Amino acid sequence: MMAPSRSVRQAGARCWSWVLVGVAALGLAACGDQKASSAARAAPPVGFLTVVLQAQGLHTELAGRTRASQSAEVRPQVSGILQKRLFTEGATVKAGQSLYQIDARTLEAAVKSAEAARARALASAQIARTNAERNAEMVKIDAISRQVFDESQAQVVQSAADVAVAQAALDNAQINLHYSRIVAPIGGQIDLSVVLPGSLVIANQAQALTTISQLDPIYVDITQSSSELLELRRQWQAGTFGRVDASGAPVRLALEDGSAYPHAGKLRFTGATVGQNTGAITLRAVFPNPERLLMPGMYVRARLATGESGEAIVLPQQALQRDPAGNPSVQLINADNKIEKHPVRLGQALGAQWLVLEGLKAGDRVMVDGFQKARVGQAVTPVAMRLDGSRVVEAQPSAPAGQAP
Repeated sequence: MMAPSRSVRQAGARCWSWVLVGVAALGLAACGDQKASSAARAAPPVGFLTVVLQAQGLHTELAGRTRASQSAEVRPQVSGILQKRLFTEGATVKAGQSLYQIDARTLEAAVKSAEAARARALASAQIARTNAERNAEMVKIDAISRQVFDESQAQVVQSAADVAVAQAALDNAQINLHYSRIVAPIGGQIDLSVVLPGSLVIANQAQALTTISQLDPIYVDITQSSSELLELRRQWQAGTFGRVDASGAPVRLALEDGSAYPHAGKLRFTGATVGQNTGAITLRAVFPNPERLLMPGMYVRARLATGESGEAIVLPQQALQRDPAGNPSVQLINADNKIEKHPVRLGQALGAQWLVLEGLKAGDRVMVDGFQKARVGQAVTPVAMRLDGSRVVEAQPSAPAGQAP
C-alpha cells in the first residue's frame, strides 16, 4: 500500500481543526445558556404594589338584635267573660281599633245604679238648699234658733258633697263600661290571641291577651365593647382618624342568612353606661321596614361608620405575613431590587384588605406575589401589579394613542 501524499495529509488536518472549532463553539454556547439560566434563577420575578395614600372610610361590624320601635301588651282593665275577638291575628291594626268585647251586662247595671244614686243625691241636695233658704229668712225674725240655721247651712254643704260622690261613682261605672270594649293602644302588627271567646279575664291580669308591635320603623340595638370604644376615641384624639358625627351616621345590616338588608338606617343614640355583666355599650339604630323583613328578636350584623382618614394605607391580605407569635410584617423591594422584611402595625380589616397604621410610607414597593420564589435579602426582578377589586393582577401597560391595549 502506498502512503498518503502530503496534500492529502494537510487537508485532513484542516478538517479536524474545523471540527474542534465547532465543538468549542457549542461548548461556549452551552456555557452561556447556563449562565443566563443561573442569572434568571438568581433574580426571580416577583409582583409588587406601590404604596399610595388614599381617602378611606372606616367601619366596624357589630352584633345586634332587632326590637320593635313601639310595643304594647294588651290586657283587660275590667273583669268579665270574653264574648268576641274583633281582629284578625297577624293583621295590622290602628290605634283605637276594637280588639275584644267583654260581657257588659253587669257593667251596664252598675252604671244605672250609679245614675240612680246620683239622682237621689241631687234630690237631697235640693231639699237641703230649700230648707237653708227658708231658715235664713226665719232666723232674721228670731223664729228659729241660730243653731237650727247653722245646721241647715251645713246640710247644704254635705248634700253637695254627696252629689259629688255620686257623680264620681257614675263616672267610674261609665269608665268600666267603656273598658268592656278593649281597643288597640297603638297602631302596628298584632300578634296571636292567647284567649278564646268564653274565657274569664281578670282586670290587670299578668298574662297579656295579645301584643301589638310597630315594625316600621324598627330599632336595632347594637352592642360594642367598651375597649373598642376607648381605642377608637384615642385614635380620634391622636388625629389618626377623623371623627364621624354619631348623630345620623349611616348603618348597614347583614341578615341571619348572610344577605344584605336593602335599606340603610341611622344611628339614633349611644348608651351612656357599660353593662356590668357584658362590658359592652348599647347603640341604637333605626331602620325603615316597609317590607316587614325585619321582625323583633332577629340577630343581625350591623356595619357602621366609625371614622375617616384622608391619608390611609390599605394592603391586600396576601401582602401580609405573620411570625409564630402572630406579629404582622411585609416584604419590601428596596432600590437595589432586594427583598427586605418590615414589621407593620395593622388597624381593622376592610373586607379582603387591611388598614396599615404604622410601618409603611407612600412609594414603598410591597411584595404581593412570588413568595415561594425569593427570600429576604435576595435580588429579584420586580413586576408591577395592581388591585382589581379585591384581587391582585399584573398591571397592564398603557397602549399608544390610537391603539387598543
